[in-house]
Amino acid sequence: MAGHESDRTDDTGRRETAEERADRRWGDLLQELRVAQTGVQILFGFLLTVVFQQRFPQLSDTDRHLYVATVVVGAATTGALIGPVAMHRLLTGRRVKPETVVWASRMTVVGLFLLLCTTACSLLLVLRLAIHDTGAAWLAGVMVLWFSVCWLGIPLWARYRSTPGPDQD
Repeated sequence: MAGHESDRTDDTGRRETAEERADRRWGDLLQELRVAQTGVQILFGFLLTVVFQQRFPQLSDTDRHLYVATVVVGAATTGALIGPVAMHRLLTGRRVKPETVVWASRMTVVGLFLLLCTTACSLLLVLRLAIHDTGAAWLAGVMVLWFSVCWLGIPLWARYRSTPGPDQD
């Protein structure tokens, strides 16, 4: 709707109303969630089967505690990454899409942090069983650093280098 008073042009030259912007941002967020949800559901599904494996009773107390922590964090990750879909479903038609997108985006960021924790715990558990030494913690730590660079460092660097304002995308 060119020329409408609620239109706004941002630094990218995009003209859209607040509702159009919310629709676009919601579509972008859904695409991101599809990727993250698939990965977390597969990881969580595998975690749930570990307890039924023949070697599970042979785990040390430390490894059992690590497994329990991993499953709990994996469940929290699943909740955080599926939460935006439930939020959208419950709020559809209430004319609060811009707010829904903001809260869903925040839940997604929390979910990605929890996914990092789940992945780190899973790696640590598997590596402790595979190599039986302190190298497992170092390898898991290196992978956490790598994920942090990929998921946080590079995007923040790119954000810093870009010129749009804080609420533009």
